[in-house]
Amino acid sequence: MIAQVTGTLATKELDRVEIMTAGGVAYECLIPLSVFEGLPAEGQTVTLHTHLAVREDAWHLYGFAHPYERSVFQKLLGAKGVGPALALGILSALTPERVVRALREKDVTTLMRVPRVGRKKAEQIILDLADKMAPVGRGPATGGAPASPVADDATRALLALGYNQAEAERAVRTVMEGGAPGDVSTVVRAALGKLTGK
Repeated sequence: MIAQVTGTLATKELDRVEIMTAGGVAYECLIPLSVFEGLPAEGQTVTLHTHLAVREDAWHLYGFAHPYERSVFQKLLGAKGVGPALALGILSALTPERVVRALREKDVTTLMRVPRVGRKKAEQIILDLADKMAPVGRGPATGGAPASPVADDATRALLALGYNQAEAERAVRTVMEGGAPGDVSTVVRAALGKLTGK
């Protein structure tokens, strides 16, 4: 089992990276969008927590920024009809914390925001995993949008404007952590400023 890879970031793309280790071996890791957004520049040192998926025709290494994100990915693989590609897609569209919360709360609507996840698929994932998320624990202290009605309403407003779950939650979290007023419209305007760079 390859649990972690540390080395020089040789190349990076939206869905994969290549890491050259000190021993001269380069590993290709498939990654969710959230990991890509947090990568350093090429040539810098990077560490990814990994999961090795072995099939008869291929071995694929999946990389994550934090063990918690990898743990959620591994839990998703336990759902009927969810393979590594779909699990990676779920973590590209939703933060790991939001995935866990959606499963615990049996939130079909949130899971249906993920591409390739319809109502039946979302219901199946919830059926298989809702009662199995306790061992996953909690994410890093900085992860996830603040669990408050204002944050939730602001995130929903950004989703209605066409932003995806991950970027909406990230923008709202940044604004809330900056001590923004507790008014939803104010938080939404500030989050839009973060998203548009204004």
